[in-house]
Amino acid sequence: MALDLFSLQGRIALVTGGSRGIGKMIAAGFIAQGAKVYISSRKAPACMEAAEELGPNCIALPQDVSTIEGVKALASDYLARESKLDILVNNAGAAWGAPFEEFPESGWDKVLNLNLKSPFFLTQALHGALKAAASREQPAKVINIASIDGIRLNPQETYSYHASKSGLIYLTRRMAAKLIEDSINVTAIAPGAFASEMNRVARDHGEEIAKRIPSRRIGRDEDMAAAAIYLASRAGDYVVGETIAVDGGVALASMGGL
Repeated sequence: MALDLFSLQGRIALVTGGSRGIGKMIAAGFIAQGAKVYISSRKAPACMEAAEELGPNCIALPQDVSTIEGVKALASDYLARESKLDILVNNAGAAWGAPFEEFPESGWDKVLNLNLKSPFFLTQALHGALKAAASREQPAKVINIASIDGIRLNPQETYSYHASKSGLIYLTRRMAAKLIEDSINVTAIAPGAFASEMNRVARDHGEEIAKRIPSRRIGRDEDMAAAAIYLASRAGDYVVGETIAVDGGVALASMGGL
């Protein structure tokens, strides 16, 4: 049995939304396991700062992937530097909350475009680079970052977010069925409460949130990094189309009440 099941030595990864939060946790984990990691985010200064913080094996590729033009520009920027891609993490995301009666079209389109449309078209744009890295012995990996809000409801009126993350989970399965033909494994992670700019409730009220989590704590950086490393490495080579909930048991180990 291989002893380096979780090594990413020699692999190249691209993480969207990699300058902060869950994307940065994943990028740091990949780098610790030996990968060369490109990170992308909409705000160039934050992207550059994060890359500098993460070290010489991290390269910033600032880009707004909320539009097809931005998606194509990021793919072009990446392909100008590399001919293959071992790991793509579609992490960039947005949320919007508003009462049902007032929920705006802009809040629908912004969230669906970034959370659901962009992962599909960025994977499409980088399909050739993923195929170039892939083999039956060492598949390339696409990891979509969904949410437990795509598995179960929360009380917040985040209609487009719920829809986008549920859709991404099923899109993961459909893409997996196609791309496995090219030795590209598509999987997803559904995070729960992790402290981040997007999840300010977990960031600012972690102790209170922890009381409602079966594991009695919010997620730590290494929890997210470990799940992504598992899927990206040899350890996850036989996992295809799966969505892993990394949430302390909220989605799948909580008892429903009447």
